[in-house]
Amino acid sequence: MKISISTFSTSFLLLIFLLIGCKQENNPEALANTASAKKTNEQPPKVPLSDDFKEYWYAGEAEITSYELKQARYGELREGKAVLIYVTEPFLPQEQVKANNSNPENVSVLKLNGTKKFLTGIYPYSIMSSTFYPVYDNQHALKTSLSVQEWCGHVYSQLNNREQFEFTSHSYFEGEADQAFAMEKAILENEIWIKIRINPENLPVGSISIIPSLEFIRLSHQEIKAYNANAQLSSKDGLTTYSISYPELERNLMVKFTTDFPHSIESWTEEFKSDFGPDAKRMTTSATKIKSLKTAYWQQNDNNNLILRDSLGL
Repeated sequence: MKISISTFSTSFLLLIFLLIGCKQENNPEALANTASAKKTNEQPPKVPLSDDFKEYWYAGEAEITSYELKQARYGELREGKAVLIYVTEPFLPQEQVKANNSNPENVSVLKLNGTKKFLTGIYPYSIMSSTFYPVYDNQHALKTSLSVQEWCGHVYSQLNNREQFEFTSHSYFEGEADQAFAMEKAILENEIWIKIRINPENLPVGSISIIPSLEFIRLSHQEIKAYNANAQLSSKDGLTTYSISYPELERNLMVKFTTDFPHSIESWTEEFKSDFGPDAKRMTTSATKIKSLKTAYWQQNDNNNLILRDSLGL
């Protein structure tokens, strides 16, 4: 009986010792994993805003720039107009919408609304994209969306930046009707247009992995994912060109902007195969600046403000 109790006691103490030992051994690893998870969720430091940036973008006005557009569609060039509207505003990161009230959780973003209007024969095309990018240039765009309307129907797609990129899309095309899935984060072509305006020195160059614009994905019916690309910056005569080449997509995008602040976008070209199947041929979409206007357009919705469209060549 004594031997049995002694054996039991020894075994019990050994078990306790092993449990304590395991607990002590695992604790540092658990703490390290927790710290790593926290570090992963933390955003890089905010890039300080220059006085020029604050004075230009926080004056209570938007910057509206109009462009002469030559859009390649269905194997032909279509004449039209494009407009880029940049404005700063507070953004709610959880709800991912513009904030109506002051809130410590608000993120200051530089928003870009881009529009295109052109005709394809008898029927019109209307395209609008909207991207919200933090002014501190320390993370991906918080949200980007696209809508396309033409007489065949209309489509809408949206990408939200949460734990992963969350993509949703609705279309009248068979096989594309309703989509919703998560994807790994990568550079967004849609955010490039805002990074240019904040600090072009932070633009990614060299071999990169990048998700093409939602507009290109939609019009070309390509899979939305990150593609390998090469990006370059070059400057000449006061203008800088940022170019992205996508070998797999046989597509090149070149954006030309003023080297000096406020880095106004003067023009852009996009080379790709237009149309589908055997009729597809390589063409170039181009946009050239007409006029730029800084104004609080949301207060100018009376009929007597229509003259402002004339000043923009619209």
